[in-house]
Order: sequence, then C-alpha cells, then structure tokens
Amino acid sequence: MTTPEIPMQLDARAVQTLAQVTTATLTTILLKKGLRNVWMRGTRPIKPGQPRLVGRAFTLRFVPAREDLATPESWGSPISTRAAIEAMPAGCIAVVDSMGVADAGIFGDILCARMAKKGVAALVTDGVVRDLAGVLGTGLPVWCNGAAAPPSVAGLTFVGWQQPVGCGGVAVFPGDVVVVDDDGAVLIPAALLDEVLQLAPEQERLEAWIMSEVERGAALPGLYPPNAENKARYEASRKQDRSG
Repeated sequence: MTTPEIPMQLDARAVQTLAQVTTATLTTILLKKGLRNVWMRGTRPIKPGQPRLVGRAFTLRFVPAREDLATPESWGSPISTRAAIEAMPAGCIAVVDSMGVADAGIFGDILCARMAKKGVAALVTDGVVRDLAGVLGTGLPVWCNGAAAPPSVAGLTFVGWQQPVGCGGVAVFPGDVVVVDDDGAVLIPAALLDEVLQLAPEQERLEAWIMSEVERGAALPGLYPPNAENKARYEASRKQDRSG
C-alpha cells in the first residue's frame, strides 16, 4: 500500500498549538470526528515530568524473531535499526511497532544517544527498551512499556522503516502527527491535522471555563457537556475576555 508523500517537518505553528493541548483533549476531539482508536496502548512515559511533545511519525517495524534473521550480525545489515536511525529527520517522533513484546529491548543507550544527537524529538513504542539507566542518561524522551535486559534479536526481527505500522493497536502511517504527554501517545491522522488545529484550542478554552464553573460549585448536568444556556454563558465570557 502506498501513501502520499508528506513533508516530515511539522510547521512551527502546528507544534506551538498542539504543545498546549493535552492528549486527553485530542482524544475527545478525534472521537467527535469518529476516530475511537488513536491512543497507543502501552506507551507510558519512561520517567515523570517529560514535556508534551509533537512531531511527525517516523515509523519502524519489527516482526517475530526468526533465528536465521534475528542475529547480532543483522545489526550491520543495510536493513537495520542503525540504518533507520540515520534516516530520521530532526523533529520527528520515532514510532516503533514492537508488537507489545516485553522481553526484548528494541533500543539501548547507544542508539538512543544517536537519536538525541540527531534531534529526534522522542521515541514511542509499545515494546520496551534496554540499558534503562543509560537511556535515561541520553536525555531522549521515551514513551514505552518498560525495560528488559535482552537485545531486540532475542525476540524480534527488524524489517523496515517508513511504512505503515501498528503501535499499541493503532495504525500509524509515516507523516501522521503524534502528540505525547503524561497520558501516553495519541495519533492525529495527517489528513485531519488542519481541522484538529482549529478545534483543539477552543476545546481547551471551553474545558477551562467548565473547570472554573465547577470550582465555583456548579453542578455537572447541563454544564459538562454544556447545554444551550451554558453555551451562551460561555460565549458571553469569551466576548468579555476579548473586549477586556
């Protein structure tokens, strides 16, 4: 299956806008657009306090290990994780389909250090990493499902990059947009990016207003979601803020 060529560099306006929007809000917006399956299962921040990050997906794909292919010698092959990392552009988010395998670390400290040096924004995988202390030391933000000592070839065969993958049960195409924060990783299909950029800030403003109402003691029915009366009150507050 071929996909249209999408520029891997995300423009600054999109990054700035989405960096202010939680992944929780994004899932609500995408749900309203009919997309229920956009949160990648098993993608947890490797440590607390990692920033919310936004980038185009650079995809990598593993399949189950096969003994004649998944060998330490394969690390020097033209089709290898090493070669894939060299193809990663600055600002991308590497999204790795590890099939949820939890007993073979896909990347360790050296590979993560190279990604950090190349300006890769983050690593997202439904699998695990190895050399945990070393990976943390590289400063590369990572969302994964934990850590394991064995190398990738103990349970996986690397087969390619920049092709459609499944990460955490979500279909990810090269160039789709990924947003990561404390709640995990959420996918925005490339074709919906402009629409999400229009809707997301307003959704955040509305929810902030609802929270302020809750803090003042308002009851939830008719407020969340807002009925016609509360929508009118919200719009009035927005006009007042703009005029002030």
